[in-house]
Amino acid sequence: MVQTLTVLGLESSCDDTAAAVVRQSDGARAQILSSVVHGQTELHSAFGGVVPEIAARAHAEKLDICVAQALDSAGLALRDMDAIAVTAGPGLIGGVMSGVMCAKGLSAATGLPLIGVNHLAGHALTPRLTDGIAFPYLMLLVSGGHCQYLIAHGPERFTRLGGTIDDAPGEAFDKTARLLGLPQPGGPAVEAEARSGDPKRFRFPRPLLDRPGCDLSFSGLKTALMRMRDQIVAEKGGLTRQDRADLCAGFQQAVVDTLAEKTRRAIGLYLEENPSDPVIAVAGGVAANTAIRSALETVSAEMGARFTAPPLALCTDNAAMIAYAGIERFRTGARDGLDLTARPRWPLDQTSPAMLGSGKKGAKA
Repeated sequence: MVQTLTVLGLESSCDDTAAAVVRQSDGARAQILSSVVHGQTELHSAFGGVVPEIAARAHAEKLDICVAQALDSAGLALRDMDAIAVTAGPGLIGGVMSGVMCAKGLSAATGLPLIGVNHLAGHALTPRLTDGIAFPYLMLLVSGGHCQYLIAHGPERFTRLGGTIDDAPGEAFDKTARLLGLPQPGGPAVEAEARSGDPKRFRFPRPLLDRPGCDLSFSGLKTALMRMRDQIVAEKGGLTRQDRADLCAGFQQAVVDTLAEKTRRAIGLYLEENPSDPVIAVAGGVAANTAIRSALETVSAEMGARFTAPPLALCTDNAAMIAYAGIERFRTGARDGLDLTARPRWPLDQTSPAMLGSGKKGAKA
């Protein structure tokens, strides 16, 4: 008998409040019946970044509205759902708690199964939602707070090949934007400015390319940009519009070159597993950067791997990926009780050593 699952997903790990309804039948491609995202850019714009307390309060105010809108857009009601999936971590703990508590309330009121989803797994499984690719595939998860190379073996089994040891690319883009007086979020602002810049005028470091492996570092790159900015200001008394564009172009090119080379190495390790249909997928907010996408696509073609990336709307945080990841977990028999806890840290690879240190709350990544 063909089993069709319809799942409501909730996402509130950072500064996007989202709800979505996704449906999938056995052996068929999943369908996104609705996807609602309420961003918080205006709430945080004056602070140069996301303020956790403001984000958490906004999530608490918007979650029920998002759920109602997602159900209405799908033309369905809660009674038509088979389960409720929610981001249970990692993320800003106040926001994650808001989503988990909302999902618990809905589950308790309706009797629907509750499924806690790792936010990173949502991104990592997005290529299966959008393109139906088979395991195992290589995943570059590159977002505001995370950057990892993962081999996805199954819905809950991932092997990390490498990742950032400090700032993720998205953090570096945001900090660069702040250093140059550009608006947040920094990624789109720096990319737009870089289009009119000369990437060869300033030579920035390509971190860790002189070392083997797939680990990444972007903190020093951001510091190099800050020093170059200060040098220009000291010499000229300020930055011209062209100076800023050239700084953005040079910074972005350094990120592109670094990711391209590290991706080449990661594909080499992945191909050692002899996958029948080699695929590299990229997801996460930074995957929306067209220069990065183009470079990764070129490297993939050179290495003989198929490249895939979700539509831009599914690169950034959304609840459709959470609903789909919930379906994947549901099919394995996974269920969570009302004792589901919000987790600020939750590495996908549970066996590899922590990259960013570990404490009482667990490994960061």
